[in-house]
This record gives sequence, C-alpha cells and structure tokens, in this order.
Amino acid sequence: MTHRAKTIKPICLIILDGWGLSAQIDGNAIRLAKTPHMDNNYKIYPNTRLDASGEAVGLPEGQMGNSEVGHLNIGAGRVVYQELTRINKEIKNGCFKFFPNSVYQ
Repeated sequence: MTHRAKTIKPICLIILDGWGLSAQIDGNAIRLAKTPHMDNNYKIYPNTRLDASGEAVGLPEGQMGNSEVGHLNIGAGRVVYQELTRINKEIKNGCFKFFPNSVYQ
C-alpha cells in the first residue's frame, strides 16, 4: 500500500485594521469607494469576517472594539474577556466572592 504525503499549502492571514464590512451604504467610505482588487479577492479567495466589538472580543455588549482588543483576541485564538466584562461574568456565575470590608460600607 502506497501512502502519499500530504502537501502543505501556504496560507496568508491578512488583517485589514480599520476595514469594516457593513451593508449600510450611507456614510460608509469602504462601500462608496471603488475597490476592484478587494472585490476580486473576496470573489476568488477563501475569506471570513470576524466580529470586532462587544462580547465577541470580550467587551460589554454593544461596546465598540479597537486594534488592541482585536489583535489580542486574534493572537490568543479565543475570546479574551476584558476587565469589566470578566468581573461581571464572574459575579454572574458565582466565582467572584464578596468579602466584608468596613472601607466599602
């Protein structure tokens, strides 16, 4: 029996920082611009869209993301909950314990 080695094909991760995708046309510079190269790339190459705000990147629901948060989540390969979201999540699921303290009463 002959086994063929799998060919490893190159892959390229391209992050277009600030390039948002939205169906809205009014006030949307990317939708209003002529982008033939990008339009063609979307047609012929595999691609995906990532959510870059709110709970998808560890921020509170509806909060706009930023470069730092986006790159942190992409680099980690998972949702990295930011401080406020992490604390609220731990309070909700009972992991965050409150200790009596006269300073905060």
